[in-house]
Amino acid sequence: DTLTVRSVFIIGPDNKVKLILTYPASTGRNFDEVLRVIDSLQLTAEHQVATPVNWNDGEDVIIAGVVSDEEAKEKYPEGWKTLKPYLRVGAQPAK
Repeated sequence: DTLTVRSVFIIGPDNKVKLILTYPASTGRNFDEVLRVIDSLQLTAEHQVATPVNWNDGEDVIIAGVVSDEEAKEKYPEGWKTLKPYLRVGAQPAK
């Protein structure tokens, strides 16, 4: 017996593979997750942020460690929460 697997590839505007998901034949694809990943990839490509586990569009993001507190004050005038010295969370930047 032969079965097919289902794969999803997300290619960025730089023509690089950003995500590969492979599902077994017995499991359907989760398109809500695919769309969530695309939202995250677009946001993180434009802003110096990362998206946490189970993040959805409009929710708080992680401010990248390469962003100094001085830069963060300009980008996040409403402030942010410092959860650990290396982990700052702020409102999602406008798209």
